[in-house]
Amino acid sequence: MRNMALLPSSISASEFFTPVMLSFQVAAAAGIAVIILGTLAGAWMSRASFFGKTVLETFFMLPLVLPPTVVGFILIVIFGKHSFIGQAIEWLFQQPVIFTWWAAVIASAVVAFPLMYQSAKTGFADIDPDIQGAAMVDGASRWKVFIYISVPLAYPSLLTGSILSLARALGEFGATLMFAGNIPGVTQTLPTAIYVALDSGNNTLAWAWVVCIVVISFVMLLFIQKKTH
Repeated sequence: MRNMALLPSSISASEFFTPVMLSFQVAAAAGIAVIILGTLAGAWMSRASFFGKTVLETFFMLPLVLPPTVVGFILIVIFGKHSFIGQAIEWLFQQPVIFTWWAAVIASAVVAFPLMYQSAKTGFADIDPDIQGAAMVDGASRWKVFIYISVPLAYPSLLTGSILSLARALGEFGATLMFAGNIPGVTQTLPTAIYVALDSGNNTLAWAWVVCIVVISFVMLLFIQKKTH
């Protein structure tokens, strides 16, 4: 594959784009899972009242403040070969999940979930309960109220949470490196590729990837700013 005009002559297009495309694939898969789970959890927690709610909510937000290496360590313990979950996965799929593409997706999803959850919870909590109640009085089911009333009204918060989650998943490094490793073409995402390139003295390639991820992140955040102002 020929070099693209915007890339330095010392960098091939395949060398540059392989971790870029892998990062997008991992972030997209993690983002879909996080958006669905975060939206449902946020909607539920915005109205629910039960013993231990504060503890559960703290647990949801924990990956946001824990060091990524700690998150990676916990994931290894949960999905490792000595755990029930890890053994079940290995029995079902004939291979462990650690150091696979799915491990990168799981790590990215875990660290991105708090951003989606908090945004979704805020959006749903701001909805006037009387609006939802009126729709149910008119015969709408809870699911229809959620889809046709709650989600559209919470859309700005859901959009913000979705983009922030995708950006966080795209930039995940520590937990991914520990749980998924750094296998080129399999688990080597942009952040881990930058680390390896810098560590090996390939500053030109490292800079190219840094500029790429900075531009992508900037565009995503700029989109949020334009939609919320």
